Amino acid sequence: MDFERLYQSIFRRKSVRKYEMTPLDASVTDEVSRLLPSLKPLFDIRTDISLVQGDTIRGLLALKAPHYLVMSSENREGYLVNAGFILQQMDLALSAMGLGSCWVGLAKPSGNIAIKPGMEFVIAMAFGKAAGSLYRDSLSEFKRKPLGKIANVPEDPLLEAARLAPSSVNSQPWYFKKEADRIHAYCIRTGGLKALIYERLNQIDMGIALCHVWLAGLHLGKDPVFARQPEFPEAPAGYEYVISVSGI
Repeated sequence: MDFERLYQSIFRRKSVRKYEMTPLDASVTDEVSRLLPSLKPLFDIRTDISLVQGDTIRGLLALKAPHYLVMSSENREGYLVNAGFILQQMDLALSAMGLGSCWVGLAKPSGNIAIKPGMEFVIAMAFGKAAGSLYRDSLSEFKRKPLGKIANVPEDPLLEAARLAPSSVNSQPWYFKKEADRIHAYCIRTGGLKALIYERLNQIDMGIALCHVWLAGLHLGKDPVFARQPEFPEAPAGYEYVISVSGI
């Protein structure tokens, strides 16, 4: 996997919701399949990603797309963050290949798609040839909070990459505190009816943003290391601690 190429895709990618429904050539889907084993996990948790036909995905807000990636995982601590971290690499890789893609949080595979024993379905990603524009023309097209709203520093190249990360309904549930050579990541807490939907998706979104932090670190010649710390700065009001990044 060319991680520098993924990093460059951060600044151009967009969520594509309309696709040409003609299936991609086998050579293209074969290339997608070849990339899957090279995706890097955040945690040592068993996962699986299957490439399936678009008509096998059902549910609210499912997109009409020729193909989907279906991600499943062991249900262990951190598995949703890990899933977001892994599959975002594929989102960026698809963009770099000239293909459109989009996270689809409220959809599930039909009963014809087998999930491996000991795993559960996590999330799906639509992909194919975009029926419209594939890339953003400039950073101004990103509808994101300014860095000062999601971090305790006014500028930072790693956190700028995180700022541009996609999230469910563009909720941007993250906050970051930087100190010396370490970044601490926090996720907004949800309650009531919102928690039934967004608590799960927010954890996946955190993994997406952390993937961007990691890729930005690699781009700068760093070796980011992710781990939960026993001691960390107090979480902002309404947020909870997720993980810390060192080696940056």
